[in-house]
Amino acid sequence: MDALDALKELVKEGNAPGSIEAVKKLLAVGINPENILQKALIPSMDEAGELFKKGEFFIPEIIVAARAMQESLAILKPLLVKGGVKSKGKIILGTVKGDMHDIGKNIVGITFEGAGFEVIDLGVDVPAEKFVEAIKAHQPVAVGLSSLLTVTMLEMQGVIAAIKKAGLRDKVKIIIGGAPVNQAYADEVGADFTSHDPISAKKFIEEGLN
Repeated sequence: MDALDALKELVKEGNAPGSIEAVKKLLAVGINPENILQKALIPSMDEAGELFKKGEFFIPEIIVAARAMQESLAILKPLLVKGGVKSKGKIILGTVKGDMHDIGKNIVGITFEGAGFEVIDLGVDVPAEKFVEAIKAHQPVAVGLSSLLTVTMLEMQGVIAAIKKAGLRDKVKIIIGGAPVNQAYADEVGADFTSHDPISAKKFIEEGLN
């Protein structure tokens, strides 16, 4: 197993200290930061996501893998920016008004960041007007709405309605996610896509850009 594959396994296992050390060693021997990102960090989360879809990984495993990814990515970010690696686009994320859950949203954010997107995280309990303001300010390629509670799912519909009213709907893709959300609900409220794993969401947006 070469050093890049070893880093990929460390991230997938959620070994943050080991991942950080591996990244530093790769940089020390002259491995390009973009190669570390493309050949180790992104594949690690892709593989973790596939294991999650198959039921071989669960939320705790995804959380620790995402944390290892995030801490490794923090070392590379300044080097990637300095090296002129361009962002694929901006993604706005937020948990809708009335809902304070953010684990799923945070994992999705780390996955998008690792894939080369700039993530603007609005946090939790986000009202519709704040999403609209963020779209106007940042001109993202996509907006992600999260809700873990059935009672706050209706807020997603309100956010999408506000985006339409502001004349911005045709400018962004809208993805929604959370335990009670399914594709039928996405179709009902006018979202473009829903997924219960971050890798599918990332692939949907990437395919739309190609």
